[in-house]
Amino acid sequence: MSDKIPEPEESSSSPLPVTLPSSSADWRELVAVILISVTTILTAWTAFQASKWGGAMSINFSQASAARIDAARFESDANRQASVQVALFTQWLNAQTSDNDELAVFLRDSFPEPLATATSDWLDERAVDSETAPQTPFDMPSYVLDNAVRAEEKQAQAEQLSAQALTSNRNSDNYTVLTILFATVLFFAAVSNRVKKSLSSWTLIGVALVVFVGSATVLASLPKLF
Repeated sequence: MSDKIPEPEESSSSPLPVTLPSSSADWRELVAVILISVTTILTAWTAFQASKWGGAMSINFSQASAARIDAARFESDANRQASVQVALFTQWLNAQTSDNDELAVFLRDSFPEPLATATSDWLDERAVDSETAPQTPFDMPSYVLDNAVRAEEKQAQAEQLSAQALTSNRNSDNYTVLTILFATVLFFAAVSNRVKKSLSSWTLIGVALVVFVGSATVLASLPKLF
């Protein structure tokens, strides 16, 4: 008599059943959990952006201050150069009017740029039409001090950096406000689970959703720093 070995039965694996919320309280709790989870991430993101824009504002203001210092230094050098060249031109003009040709030639040869070029252009223009010519070579278009140009460039750079700093400050403030609004969403969503009455609880969830949608819409329109 032979023993028969029973064949193993095939095990049928079925997926775990998905249980949907069966009551208003369960649905409310699910909505609150999802809302709290998403809002927590967005709150951290807005706080991060507020910090980044605040740092950008500080850097821009610092760079603007450095540019203004450079502009003041270049302007001071330009004023000093202009004062020296005005005095030199005045001495040359006095030598010319007093017929001291030797001194006039010596001073004219000592003219630095751009006074030398501007004086030549000025004398040529006066030879053509003395009435329409500028009163001094310092009014000629060719009289341009390099330090004066650098001062203007640095001043323009400072203004641009200041404008960028103000923009960064505004963006930082906007993100800070959004952080507060998202924190308000977290508060209403968390309190909704503590309220016993269903109507009151759904009202809190509704307020939280309205604030969340409005804040998320504003967040999508704001510039980002990475």
